[in-house]
Amino acid sequence: MTRTTVAAVTSYPAAEAFAALLAHAVPGLERVDASTRTYSRLVSTGAGPLLVEAVFGADDVTVDVVGVDGDGAPEALVEAGASVRGWLDLETDLSAVALHLGDDPVLAPLVSAQPGLRILGSFDGFESTVMTVLGQHVSLVAARTFGGRLVERWGRLDAVTGLVEFPCPATLAAVDPAELQAVVGVTGQRARTVVAVARACADGLRVAPGVDPVPVRRELLALPGIGPWTVEYVAMRAMRDPDAFPAGDLVLRKALELATPREVAARAAAWSPWRAYAAIHLWHHAAYSLHL
Repeated sequence: MTRTTVAAVTSYPAAEAFAALLAHAVPGLERVDASTRTYSRLVSTGAGPLLVEAVFGADDVTVDVVGVDGDGAPEALVEAGASVRGWLDLETDLSAVALHLGDDPVLAPLVSAQPGLRILGSFDGFESTVMTVLGQHVSLVAARTFGGRLVERWGRLDAVTGLVEFPCPATLAAVDPAELQAVVGVTGQRARTVVAVARACADGLRVAPGVDPVPVRRELLALPGIGPWTVEYVAMRAMRDPDAFPAGDLVLRKALELATPREVAARAAAWSPWRAYAAIHLWHHAAYSLHL
C-alpha cells in the first residue's frame, strides 16, 4: 500500500493537539492510538475518501496519506494535503498573532509561554457542526458516544480501513428526528437540530474555510437549537475564522473574571482580528491550571 507524506512539521504543539484528538475522538470515525500517538481517519476528496494517518511526536507531527493510486492520485494528494494544512492550522502567521496579543496584560504571559499554540481545525464543516450540536450541554464522553452511534447507523463503512465516513447532509436530512433521537440517545430537541442542520447543508449551506462567515453565522443562528456559542465555535474550527469568539463561554468569563458575555465581548474587542487565538490561549491555560 502506497504512503505519501503530505505534512512534516517541527516546532508544533503536538502534545496539546494529540490530547485534544484523544479526548474528542468519535468511535468508528476516528482511530487514536495513545501508545504510538497516532491518529487516523478518512478524508474526503474528489477522488473519494482517503486514509490520513498523523503521528504526533514531542513537538512535531508527520501526516501521511495511505493508498493513493490511479490517474487521480496527484490531484487527490494535493487536495488531501490542503485539508491537512488547514486541519493543523499551518497557514496562520503566529508572529502576527503574538505581536497583536502580546501587549495585553492578561494574554501576554500566555502567548509568551506558548507562542506556537495553534487552533486544531476540522476536515469537514458539516461533520463539525453536527458534532458540536451533539456535544451541547453534555460531557465529552457522552458527545463521543452520541457521535459513534450516529456514524454507526448512517455512516458508510470502508471495508479496507475499518473506518466509517461521516454521513453526508442528504443522508441525515432524510432521517426522521424521532428515529435519530432513539438511535443516538439525544433529546428530541437535539435530534431536530441535527436534522435541521443537515437539511440546511443539503440545501446549499456551506460551512467551510473561505466562505463569508457573516451569512453562514446568520443561517446557523436561524436554525432551532443553535445559539451564539455553537456558531462561534464552528466558525473557529470549521470556517477557520481567526476572529471567532464565543463571548458567552463560561471558561472565558471565569478566566477574565467578568460576569456577562457583553462584558467579555467588550474586553475582547481589542484582540480583534485574532480573538479566536485569544480564546484558545485562555482555554489552554485554564485546562493546564486544572492539572497543577
